Amino acid sequence: MMRPLQLAACLAFAVVPFAAGAQDPAPAAQQAALEEGRSLAYTCMGCHGIPEYRNAYPAYRVPKIGGQSEEYLTNALNEYKRGTRRHPTMEAQAKSFSDEDIANLAAFLSSVNK
Repeated sequence: MMRPLQLAACLAFAVVPFAAGAQDPAPAAQQAALEEGRSLAYTCMGCHGIPEYRNAYPAYRVPKIGGQSEEYLTNALNEYKRGTRRHPTMEAQAKSFSDEDIANLAAFLSSVNK
């Protein structure tokens, strides 16, 4: 049997999500993550935001990353960070990102139209 204080705490907790005016914190957190990702992606757009941009070394067309899947972007950045995917500029960029930075970048970039 629960003590009265425990029961009151359980009931209060159960009612909180349904209280008038209560807001789900997830949308605010998601918006903050997207804004942080937008800020971090500023330097990415110097190469990835230019249509048909060609990289000097190694020489190839730089891919557009806006609209790629969040999973793909997260995996690619983590592989560059670990050095299992090779590109000097991308490795240097990815190594500067925390796991949270990578998640925020992937969330933002995947939300951008192709």
